[in-house]
Amino acid sequence: MICKPFGYEALCSHRTIRVLAESVADLGIPTLRFDYAGTGDSEDLQPRADQIQAWVADIVAAVGELRRRLGVESVCLLGFRLGAMLATLAAAKCGHGGALILGAPVVSGRRYLRDLRTTHLASLMGLGERSSDAGLGADGSLEVSGYELSAASIAALSQIDLANITSLSVSRVLIIDRDDLPAARNWHQELSRRGVCADYLALPGFVQMLMTAPQSAVVPQAIVAAACSWLLAAELKPAGPAREAHAKPRASALEVASPTLRLPGASPGPEAMVVERPVTFGADPPLFGIVSEPRAQELRRRAVILLNTGADWHTGVGRLYVSLARSWARRGYHVLRMDLEGLGDSGTRKDRASDEVFPPGAIEGIGAAIEMLGTRYGIRDVTLAGLCSGAYHALRAAVAGLPVRRILMVNPQNFFWKQGTKLEELQLADIVRNPAIHRERLFSAGAWRRLLAGEINVWRIMRVYLHRPLLTLRRILRDLTRSLHIRLPSDLGWELEHIDSRALRIVFVFARGEPGIDLLALQAGSSIRRLGERCRVHIVDGADHTFSNGWSRAALEAILSAELFVEQTQSVVAPLGAVPLGLSDQSS
Repeated sequence: MICKPFGYEALCSHRTIRVLAESVADLGIPTLRFDYAGTGDSEDLQPRADQIQAWVADIVAAVGELRRRLGVESVCLLGFRLGAMLATLAAAKCGHGGALILGAPVVSGRRYLRDLRTTHLASLMGLGERSSDAGLGADGSLEVSGYELSAASIAALSQIDLANITSLSVSRVLIIDRDDLPAARNWHQELSRRGVCADYLALPGFVQMLMTAPQSAVVPQAIVAAACSWLLAAELKPAGPAREAHAKPRASALEVASPTLRLPGASPGPEAMVVERPVTFGADPPLFGIVSEPRAQELRRRAVILLNTGADWHTGVGRLYVSLARSWARRGYHVLRMDLEGLGDSGTRKDRASDEVFPPGAIEGIGAAIEMLGTRYGIRDVTLAGLCSGAYHALRAAVAGLPVRRILMVNPQNFFWKQGTKLEELQLADIVRNPAIHRERLFSAGAWRRLLAGEINVWRIMRVYLHRPLLTLRRILRDLTRSLHIRLPSDLGWELEHIDSRALRIVFVFARGEPGIDLLALQAGSSIRRLGERCRVHIVDGADHTFSNGWSRAALEAILSAELFVEQTQSVVAPLGAVPLGLSDQSS
């Protein structure tokens, strides 16, 4: 059973955890990966709850569920980072003679909190006047990269040190430490002195797995192989009937039962409850998603499809998509949080890599999702929404003519993508964003030292400055050809006007300073003014690209909800101001 790390590390490591679970299952060992309460797809926790206590209890409950379903006696808990600490604490409560595999374990809660606070302070740089109240709650909670630890959790963590645990109720332990910054070697030595059968390895790959954005994260094959080899040597395969049952060919990870999660509705009573259930759809490859269904008596057939942000899985950064889905379901919408092909828990084409931010079959997958909503729920009123690349896919689906009513696009950084392009290549977003950055660095002594040391790509900087006037020239030429009713390739303005002609509502939301604001003006040109109020843009001061802190997520949810429900309220509520595209101050 796999115990996830906390927060951003869990987001980055999703692919590795999935690969590890499937690799262990291929050995004939049943494997469970799950979300703690208040994380991932699980039910929310009360804001002031002690998460550490709750999550340890979740692990104990999950062990009990494995025993009940499969009849196994011995369970190995495999945890990463904070998950490794939680697994160790849970092992003492499970009362079984299983085993532990601990990857880069958090040994000292106090030191872990110090690292989180450092990360939090670094994230505040550049947030402007709101930075003083971002992240640190009045109740003593701590928010890091969009993930919150309550004051009670902080107090509990500060008292935990695995080095003080005198006994472990497990038969064997494997510690896989970081090879670059080993932090558990002394603890391993202490366990060995106490007579615990503990093995120790220091392997590479934790930084690429846990601390690298999902679109660039790398599955550490050495760690996966070490865990699988150790499990085989520990002889933890199920015995008797349980083993015989699992000896059948392993079903796809997508071929699962369809359990439901029942959540409180907008009003008291079971009839108002929101129901969430996993769904699979599409064929090659099969796609996965979670549908939040409104109360059973809801007669309006409306849906929102939330599309992946980068290579993040369907919960979104800081569970943004979970919050949006449950809020909108309580107001009558079916909301599908889907994974595009190769992302999250969806399948990957045989000839493609996983975690492609712009998979070639994205539009086809969105079409399959729309068809599934129509077939299963009778829905014809569909909204597409997404952040960053999710916004791009929403736009492309609308341009392709998919039957949608509105598109809600948050911080798109490009509007066109050529298959085969690599993310690290120079993008138009870099061109509209970087000139100001390079001008600032012109007076930086550190930047000059890096330049003289050959650490700065001068050619890349030159390309940035050369491309900017070309973009302006292209905008002028496109405006001219549009006035002559001539359509050029990759003409965003023409595409927006074409979408508008189908009575499709267009909404953009940007954090101020995002390159997408300038890029929209440069690539859409005079079409912006012609669209006017029919194409809306909201700009949020002080937010970052992923709206990773609590107040900006709340502001974003308010804006998107107002635009989603505008046809019901007959007015747009825009707490931070909505302005028509083309206003002269929007790109400031």
